Amino acid sequence: MNWILPLLLIFGLTACGGGGRAVAPVGSYDYNNKQRKISPAPSYYTVKKGDTLYSISWRYGMDYKDVARSNGIRSPYTIYVGQKLRFTAPPSRTATAPVSRPPAQSKPVQPAPAPKTTTPAPKTTTQAVKPAPTASQPKFVGSQNLQWRWPTSGPVVSTYSESSPGRKGIDIAGKAGQDIIAAASGKVVYSGNGLPRYGNLLIIKHNDVYLSAYAHSEKLLVKEGEIVTAGQKIALMGRTGTQRDQLHFEIRRNGKPVDPTRFLPKR
Repeated sequence: MNWILPLLLIFGLTACGGGGRAVAPVGSYDYNNKQRKISPAPSYYTVKKGDTLYSISWRYGMDYKDVARSNGIRSPYTIYVGQKLRFTAPPSRTATAPVSRPPAQSKPVQPAPAPKTTTPAPKTTTQAVKPAPTASQPKFVGSQNLQWRWPTSGPVVSTYSESSPGRKGIDIAGKAGQDIIAAASGKVVYSGNGLPRYGNLLIIKHNDVYLSAYAHSEKLLVKEGEIVTAGQKIALMGRTGTQRDQLHFEIRRNGKPVDPTRFLPKR
């Protein structure tokens, strides 16, 4: 009878081990109950081969303009292998920015009255009318004029969720080799497979506000720096970085993921 107690203890430990397997692992990334989690940005990041400012910013859910501003990088935003990027904006720049503006505004105020008293005053009024058409150009930067379209055909098998870290876009199922098109016109700022769990990935910059991404492609048909038009074939559907043939599609506004179905036309 003395063997009964040890045997019961062994069965009890085995049952506890089985229950532990039912807990989903944190930070898993795959199609079945796994997530495409956005990693928290480190204080510093060392640039690796294949990195671009856009891909690094995309990885950490940040706006490339903010990263560039924090590191004193100007357009065309060239970075180098081994370069250390800081992800926190230096407080000295934000503090000195408003101080430098008042002197710049005070200087033009003094010469302003002089031209008004001179005879060429009417010429300045006619010149002021000419910049009016150029003022309409920056409006496109706000992206209200972008006309989005579905990047491929097929059912949406995973929708966007603001609360879930693994659902920052939509997944569209399809067949291997199926056409993937540009959802809007823009410039290819990333074409490669350097971002973990995205597989073969394209990132297109549409303007200073909006970027879109196309992940898991079997083949990328465009390269970095190319200008693409809305509806142009840019990739072929595949399953790189996932377990099924599908397109993971994201739209980001100022670096932050937004629900793509809010921009895409209704089916």
